[in-house]
Amino acid sequence: MLSMSTWLRYVVHKFEYSVSLSWKSYKGGQINEKELSDSIWKNVFQGKLTYLHWNKGEEMAPTIGALGGTLLVRKLPAADTTKVFVGDVVVLKDPENSDNYLIRRLAAIEGYELVSSDEKDEPFVLEKDQCWVLSDNESLKPKQEAKDSRIFGPVPMSDIVGRVLYCLRTAVDHGPVQNSPYSTRKDSPVLEVELDVEEMAKNHKA
Repeated sequence: MLSMSTWLRYVVHKFEYSVSLSWKSYKGGQINEKELSDSIWKNVFQGKLTYLHWNKGEEMAPTIGALGGTLLVRKLPAADTTKVFVGDVVVLKDPENSDNYLIRRLAAIEGYELVSSDEKDEPFVLEKDQCWVLSDNESLKPKQEAKDSRIFGPVPMSDIVGRVLYCLRTAVDHGPVQNSPYSTRKDSPVLEVELDVEEMAKNHKA
């Protein structure tokens, strides 16, 4: 049974998410000022903070199995340096195919200086709202197989749409995904309330 403090923290997260999502819709012209308040409370009472996402590929092994995994993803309507942190496993739009999404680990954010192991490459600093994402699988060739920022370069923070909280590889092989310590603490009430392993297993494609 969940504690009262867990529920309270979860409700606060829902309200923050709802405000962020509704404000984004308002700024984008999808709703007007009168609809803003209704949108906020509708999302608080009806919406969820997570969704299920299927991912397959060797890039994020062993975090996500090469044969695929069903992921529980926390929605991030407006990703920035106050919502995602270095070390987080994130869902982002594929820079090479806008209809596709990638799962990668956030390795650096704006202000970080990046130095390549290849002496031919000049060091550079990530600009405002830029980030650098990497695959977890160290056995892949960085510039041929990994399909991460070493190939396509920095990506906008706005391309990040979620953070992976939990991975189900098989019915008996599943568990939380290792994110940054701050995100792990922040996401704990969301994981406690919305995690449903049985539902994840039903949607598993393997």
